[in-house]
Amino acid sequence: MNALISYLKHVREEFTHIVWPSRRTAIAHTFVVIFIAAAIAILVGLLDYGFGLVVNHIILGN
Repeated sequence: MNALISYLKHVREEFTHIVWPSRRTAIAHTFVVIFIAAAIAILVGLLDYGFGLVVNHIILGN
């Protein structure tokens, strides 16, 4: 039990060393992550659609 308490004290000490981003920076980075995730999702969706058309063309011979 003493080891757990000691560990939690060290964790608390380390949290004082963290430099947290400003609210503006956190919001800006959040929007960047959302934009990149949406762009990748659109790209993957387009590739999936394109490959699906190619496979249908091969299988159905249209």
